[in-house]
Amino acid sequence: MKELTSAFIGVFGRPNVGKSSLVNAILGQKISIVSDKPQTTRTRIMGVHNNGPMQIVFIDTPGFHKPRNLLGENMIKAVGNGMSDIDAAILVIDANPKFGFNAEELPPAELELISEFKKRKLSVVLCVNKIDLLTDKSELFDIIGAYMKAFDFTAVVPVSAKLGDGTDIILEEVYKFAHPSVHYFGDDEFTDQPDRVMVAEIIREKILRQLSREVPHGVAIDLERFYERDAADGSPLLCVEAAIYCEKESHKGIIIGKGGAMLKKIGIHARYDIEKFFGIKTDLKLWVKVKEDWRNRQGIIHTLGLD
Repeated sequence: MKELTSAFIGVFGRPNVGKSSLVNAILGQKISIVSDKPQTTRTRIMGVHNNGPMQIVFIDTPGFHKPRNLLGENMIKAVGNGMSDIDAAILVIDANPKFGFNAEELPPAELELISEFKKRKLSVVLCVNKIDLLTDKSELFDIIGAYMKAFDFTAVVPVSAKLGDGTDIILEEVYKFAHPSVHYFGDDEFTDQPDRVMVAEIIREKILRQLSREVPHGVAIDLERFYERDAADGSPLLCVEAAIYCEKESHKGIIIGKGGAMLKKIGIHARYDIEKFFGIKTDLKLWVKVKEDWRNRQGIIHTLGLD
């Protein structure tokens, strides 16, 4: 019998560079919601990859940014906590040409992360994501050269998390950090997130994808009821009743939509993903509540498990 090994790998980067997409692609399983909105991930999420006697635990962290409210401050704390007790890190950067890469001036948030890596003497793999958006792949040399000047990365891997290209190479690199250790998760586990949290995040993802940039950041999901019962035909039925918190009365109207059309649309998409995730028919009920400035109210943040 082969010796058990494991490694904890933190995944870091600016908002919207594709950290969650990368982790999902590596695991072949969706454990973190994804949208084109920055700061989609709000808490530290663990994703588990098992390969025989080897177990790799990826820690998906919120995008590193300058916080503007109490929730943002908690998200930055989650980034710091993600650097504790890890065996190595992955820094995900965005090769999207629309950001106008400047080799002489790397983004301040990434420089701050790199400074923290140096302070903690971490081994780090540089993941250059979204290479599918580069029409001239030779631009990669300039990007990689600039980052290698800033930090001595153990490896550099260009990937397209969206297409799944290069994720196998990322795995090969992080396998090198595995060491003799017990496995902290079962072979059939793929995340540390409770079922209730997964359902709430699925609902929030649909809001992020359907609405404008202003509303989603001020939205949170509170699962008020979550239970299983028998349907009329005797088959299992998952019952979910969730409140959508928003910060303004005007936002409530946008989320509900004319004649309730938007809320219905959100519910249809969310129910489909919940049924796909759990493999069970789902009865989903949603309603919207206004909680003014909830992102600066510690009590609500704690109740929602975002601290």
